[in-house]
Amino acid sequence: MTKVNAWLNAARLRTLPLSISGILVGTAIASFYGVTNTLIFIFALCTTVGLQITSNFANDYGDGVKGTDNDSRLGPKRALQSGLLTAKELKRGIYISIGINSILIVVLIIISFGLKEILFPVIFLILGTFAIWAAIKYTVGKSAYGYNGLGDIFVFIFFGLVSVLGSMFLYLKAIYFIAFLPAIAIGLLSVGVLNLNNMRDIKSDKSVGKNTLVVKLGLQKAKMYHYTLLSISFLCLFYYLSTTNGSLIRYVSLMGFVPVFIHMRKVAVTINEAELDPELKKLALSTFFTALVFFISYYYFL
Repeated sequence: MTKVNAWLNAARLRTLPLSISGILVGTAIASFYGVTNTLIFIFALCTTVGLQITSNFANDYGDGVKGTDNDSRLGPKRALQSGLLTAKELKRGIYISIGINSILIVVLIIISFGLKEILFPVIFLILGTFAIWAAIKYTVGKSAYGYNGLGDIFVFIFFGLVSVLGSMFLYLKAIYFIAFLPAIAIGLLSVGVLNLNNMRDIKSDKSVGKNTLVVKLGLQKAKMYHYTLLSISFLCLFYYLSTTNGSLIRYVSLMGFVPVFIHMRKVAVTINEAELDPELKKLALSTFFTALVFFISYYYFL
């Protein structure tokens, strides 16, 4: 395998559609209120993708040096685990991606707020710095929060609230309370993806002391938690759609929950954790489909 392919492996391209789901939803909501901006949209997407890639590099590095990624782990082999990249190379990649992310964040802030504003750019710079910190500290360092059952909270905050409401604010310079509903919906679906990943890896995580929420709850309670996440997500999105004016086509986004409910049934009857691995892709793509159709319906069919 070439170095290019090794870096693509470490970037985990299959995780990127999920990461941009919140931007699609936040942009759609801003469009509903009459504000669009192509440059903000493009740089918001690039920033989100950059942060996700940084997180993936850091996750590969953190789990690799801690020995969490070992032969007993289910799922795709990681770059450091497989020897495709060394720890030194991955560390360098993390630093480079942090630099690129920092530039993207600054450019996005300037495009959105200009050079005259002070308060909002400072707030978003702090938020961007915190996002970079969160991307790295999930698995890196002795106090990695992913090893202490806090990953779900950070995923909910950044993939849901920050992604949807933050991108919406970049356009509107305001946040409407009703927008918390789709933000919560996307956040909970994203937490569902993480929870599913942790259910798959429960045995290997437990053996190396990675105390995810699933390890703390146990598999059966983690399944109940999973159903709750996805069900509340559906209810939040349904209520939001029913309370906003616009074309009935907006309800098409709920079709994304058809495979989600089928997925819930699969999780319920699965005993062998290895069989949960294919469900990760299904849930992530269902979330992306929901966000994409939401975006199209609000952006083009108000």
